[in-house]
Amino acid sequence: MKVFEINQPSGIDSLTLSERPNPKPGYGQALVNMKAVSLNFRDLLVVKGAYSRNLPPGLVPCSDGVGEVVEVGEGVIRVKPGDRVAGIFMQTWISGELDEGKAKSALGGAIDGVLAEYVLFHEDGLVRIPEHLSYEEAATLPCAAVTAWNGLITSGGLKPGDTVLVLGTGGVSIFALQFAKISGASVIATSSSDEKLERVKGLGASDIINYKSEPDWEKKVLETTGRRGVDHVVEVGGAGTLPKSLRAVRMGGHISLIGVLTGAGEANPLPAVMKNVRIQGIYVGSRDMFEAMNRAITFNRLHPVIDRVFSFEESKEAFGYMESGAHFGKVVIRL
Repeated sequence: MKVFEINQPSGIDSLTLSERPNPKPGYGQALVNMKAVSLNFRDLLVVKGAYSRNLPPGLVPCSDGVGEVVEVGEGVIRVKPGDRVAGIFMQTWISGELDEGKAKSALGGAIDGVLAEYVLFHEDGLVRIPEHLSYEEAATLPCAAVTAWNGLITSGGLKPGDTVLVLGTGGVSIFALQFAKISGASVIATSSSDEKLERVKGLGASDIINYKSEPDWEKKVLETTGRRGVDHVVEVGGAGTLPKSLRAVRMGGHISLIGVLTGAGEANPLPAVMKNVRIQGIYVGSRDMFEAMNRAITFNRLHPVIDRVFSFEESKEAFGYMESGAHFGKVVIRL
């Protein structure tokens, strides 16, 4: 089978198309013929060597992939040949709280990922995908969608009538917008592109802010909410945007701390104390969360937003496009 591996030195050019033997499922395992893979900012960091110094040599990248079960080992009861399935981000985080052991089972980082023609999973690390979604659409779910769901629904306790602030138009932010809308919440969205802002308005954002033309965007958020502030912030920027998010959130509000797109750094914790704000670090989510999210996606007939689809052979180009930041929603690789 064909796989992409990360070789030294790291970087997008280090991605190498290689051949490996087709795996055979053992007890409790299922072999999946991968049909589509989606990219996350984390995958780009992994490929560029900026995620961890302890990655195994020849690592297969990417955490998010879907396909068809083609063979199962003895004892498998959760899936069968022909099932359309997705791998969960952390293969051993089934339910409950995250711990160190579960974190070490993350695809495309701690262990080989899914940018391959065939991938062997333990049956517990798989979920069935919504029937109304294509493989390309379903491939966007395991990381970005579950992260947004955990941040707003599971950990955030989003309610109808709440106001959500989403930063940018990447995968997590767009899913957060969609989940907020089906929950009866209103959404304020930011971007540096007027074109992208018109697109998020088309997806249901009630208010839009261009943070390039309005660098003090947090003041606009407060103005829009009658000086109250938003109930929830989906914070994907990190140290560069967190101080503004703290000013934009209401007293007693909730910030889902998800990404570091602006880089690492320090932030003053005093505003969080003075405003009684809950800042929750979000590291994707469990299989239980994934399956609950899939039920909501199915009920609401929700469709993920895909920017571009690349072929398997164009995987390097897909990573390059992700790096450019030009995408709106998700970037997908079709196998």
